[in-house]
Amino acid sequence: MKISPNNKIPAIVDTDGPGGAPLALFESGAILIYLAEKAGSDLLPTEPRARAATMQWLMFQMGGVGPMFGQAHHFLRNPSEVVPYGQKRYKKESERLYGVMDRQLADNTYLAGDTYTIADVATYPWVARFEWHQVDLNDFLNVKRWFDALGERPGVIAGMQVPFLN
Repeated sequence: MKISPNNKIPAIVDTDGPGGAPLALFESGAILIYLAEKAGSDLLPTEPRARAATMQWLMFQMGGVGPMFGQAHHFLRNPSEVVPYGQKRYKKESERLYGVMDRQLADNTYLAGDTYTIADVATYPWVARFEWHQVDLNDFLNVKRWFDALGERPGVIAGMQVPFLN
């Protein structure tokens, strides 16, 4: 609770925060922005249009993909109680969001354009659970292409192993 008032993960403590003092952060979007800015990383572009596109797709993940896919997980994956309305609603919304991403990725290599950004970093783990959403990636070929390409990146491979390292 000292690190995350919401009592959820992710949460970090940067022991070398601004001014050399520790900084605690929670919420994936805030953490990604902070770390990308601190590192001066290309994952968060500085050019205004590219930065705006990245922030837009990061907010899409935070406000749409994360919450809606999370609800799909709740209602569709081993529910303690079958709620047909919830199952139908969140499966349909998940499919709609996959469609939004698919249309974006039809003309772009990555969510925010031609550069891999924190928007992709934030969204990939949710899409990695596509089976939990009862979604067939073959119905969203642009998302599938993006997902497969990202899944070959060494950093993505390493990052996706973190939950299984303990």
